[in-house]
Amino acid sequence: MSQRTLALQEIYRKGSRILEEALIPEASLDAWLLLSYVTGITKASYYGAPDREVSEGEAEQYFASVGKRAKRIPLQHITGEQEFMGYTFRVNEHVLIPRQDTEVLVDEALQALSPGARALDLCTGSGCILISLLKMAEERLHIEEIKGVGADISEEALAVAEENAKRLGAQAQFVKSDLFAKIEGRFDLIVSNPPYIPTEAIEGLQDEVRLFDPRIALDGGADGLHFYREIVRQSIGHIEDGGTLIFEIGCEQGEAVAALMESAGYGDVRVKKDLSGLDRVVRGRYNREQMYESRRRGNV
Repeated sequence: MSQRTLALQEIYRKGSRILEEALIPEASLDAWLLLSYVTGITKASYYGAPDREVSEGEAEQYFASVGKRAKRIPLQHITGEQEFMGYTFRVNEHVLIPRQDTEVLVDEALQALSPGARALDLCTGSGCILISLLKMAEERLHIEEIKGVGADISEEALAVAEENAKRLGAQAQFVKSDLFAKIEGRFDLIVSNPPYIPTEAIEGLQDEVRLFDPRIALDGGADGLHFYREIVRQSIGHIEDGGTLIFEIGCEQGEAVAALMESAGYGDVRVKKDLSGLDRVVRGRYNREQMYESRRRGNV
């Protein structure tokens, strides 16, 4: 018996309606992305032949995916991937989904790279920051011989990062480490997108984040600054004099994180805004003499 067939337009409209009724933001967009994921169709092909038939099997797979999204499961957990800095990264429930805001951090970090530099990415997660830095340094800036190390406390996250590095052809080393605990040597660049959500604020996040992002990648302690304090404090034993430290931050944390860095001997500390005009990145250059002066004054 032959399978019943349905038209692309028919299942897309039904998928959009299901997500709209489930109050999913950008329901039509997510319905389209799931349609493209299941059938492989492009927008040009769809608009050229919206009545093209799909098999009953494809339709079933599509509506199963729509059903998952209606339950607030993130789109990226359904498709297993997310675009970031022009590269496709594998993601799952063990890593934070790469977000466009984090691209500001990568853009800032690229400015700090030079041939032969050593770069460390703490709380690396999917590896999207470090891998993007290494790929873009080589392919777009023609900066070679960058040594990249990514560290994370989660073995499951490191497995995702290693898979992404292999798929994208990035030469990176990944280490299981609680911040700097297992990190050796000094680095010219240290970057991090650490957990920075205050513990009590997590319950107020979107379901897609609160229920499906790993809590270990969200919880920044009582005031959201725990990991910034620890990284800044420990970084002075692992950063070259004149090296650069760059953080992604929550939009209300710029002043506090900048102050932490300055008190530890970082100079030229600047806060960078994202495309929405919100504080998103803090960067500074380490100055050993400034650190000694801060210690003399009792700030470190």
